[in-house]
Amino acid sequence: MNLRKYEEMNSQQIDALREVGSIGTGSAATALSALLGCEVRIPLPEVQVLEFNDAVEKLGGFETVSAGIISSLSGEINGLMLALVQLDAINLILKHIMGKQIAGYDELTELEGSAVIEVGNILISSFVNALSELSGVKIVPSVPQLSIDMQGAIITVPMVACGNQSDYIMLIGGSFLVEGKELPCRLLLAPDVRSLNYLLHRLGIDG
Repeated sequence: MNLRKYEEMNSQQIDALREVGSIGTGSAATALSALLGCEVRIPLPEVQVLEFNDAVEKLGGFETVSAGIISSLSGEINGLMLALVQLDAINLILKHIMGKQIAGYDELTELEGSAVIEVGNILISSFVNALSELSGVKIVPSVPQLSIDMQGAIITVPMVACGNQSDYIMLIGGSFLVEGKELPCRLLLAPDVRSLNYLLHRLGIDG
């Protein structure tokens, strides 16, 4: 039976996406370790289907400023993925790649922004590749774009993309563990409902 909205997903379907997230974050940790030159661990992520307001509150609130790395998905799947990275994580990235830190988002240069985009790209690509390999579905992420804004504004982008079909969104949560520090890292997945049904069917869990 096809889903009409995200919130109709059952626990088995969410567990399957959590497994995809686990494989994807494992790949991301390996790639980030190579990029940063230090050990990076990402524990098993949680996958939740949340109403828009609840998702934003769980991420720290509407007015919390973050860096959003946004990539559209095409191929056999249509939708968006969004990685949210906050200042502490950005400074850790810049420290290891460029040997510097910043006091605020407004100090990000184009070159430093490119480093942040690369980390977001690793997170998004790792999840997309795991999803594609497990489902056998061709998924092509676009070149990611960086947006610095309040989280409520950033998350509106994927919600506009799928809002006519659902007021819910998939939140894939986890943290970087680097040098004894736990740094939150969040992915938001917003395929259109047709694409979500196709993915679940190809994963063998379409209800």
